[in-house]
Order: sequence, then C-alpha cells, then structure tokens
Amino acid sequence: MKLRHLTLACIITGSAAIAAETGPKDVRFDDYGAIEASLTGVAGDAANGAVIVGEKSKGNCVACHQVTALADIPFHGEVGPLLDGAGDRWSEAELRGLVANAKMTFDGTVMPAFYKDDGYIRPGDAYTGKAPSGPLTSILTAQEIEDVVAFLATLKEQ
Repeated sequence: MKLRHLTLACIITGSAAIAAETGPKDVRFDDYGAIEASLTGVAGDAANGAVIVGEKSKGNCVACHQVTALADIPFHGEVGPLLDGAGDRWSEAELRGLVANAKMTFDGTVMPAFYKDDGYIRPGDAYTGKAPSGPLTSILTAQEIEDVVAFLATLKEQ
C-alpha cells in the first residue's frame, strides 16, 4: 500500500512538472526581450549549463563567445560579446530572454533563437540541403535553457 502511494505521488509530481513547462509558442517576452518566469518551474543546473555552452551539438555558445571559465574548450569565437561577467551585466530574466531568442532584445543579431520552433525562413533538414520533412523542434529544451541561464548567472566580474 505504501509503495502505491509513493508511486502515485511520483506520478502526480511528474505530471505537475511537465504541465509547468512553457512551450516555445507560449513564451512571454517583456518589452525588452526578457522572460521573467522560468520555462520549467525547476531551477537550472549550472554544471549542465556549462556543458551545453561548450557542447558542439547543443548550445555551442563558445563558437561565437569567449568564456574564461571554459578556457579548456578550444576555438572560442569573437563574434558575440565576452560572457565573463554576464551574471552581473544581465538579470536572470534578461539572460533567459537572450538565450531563448536574442532577436527579441537585439533585432539584428546573428545569434540563433535556441527556444523557437516556428517562423523560420528556409530551415534545412540537418545537413542535407533539403527542406525539413517533419515539424521543427527547438535547439534546446526548456530545461536546457534554464541550465544555461543558471551557468551564465555564475559568471561574475572578477
């Protein structure tokens, strides 16, 4: 009996966490591009966020940005601003908005929208050069956005 109650509690808790996730089409940006509310209702994991920032198949933020905390990852770019001190320059809401879709803050930016699944101009199907055959998904999940925000928030001015 006790096991059934525990299982039921886990199912209810898991359902609540899933229900709390904000989908890409439901994100609400303020007038300056910030997103006040967490996309998941779950705190971000800064360690996982650091992996995503450096991971070539995920965020790959280091392709455009320099991050001293990730100096062991090769080939940092210089297109975007230095991310050192990002946690002091921007609030958590501003960071969330920038990672989800920086175009809501900086109209002409070349930074990709990491949490968007529609409204693209001529997206390709991986590296085939053909139009996508199915629905598009966001580059990062809602929790991955929260993880990256948690990592960026740790980057303070020295």
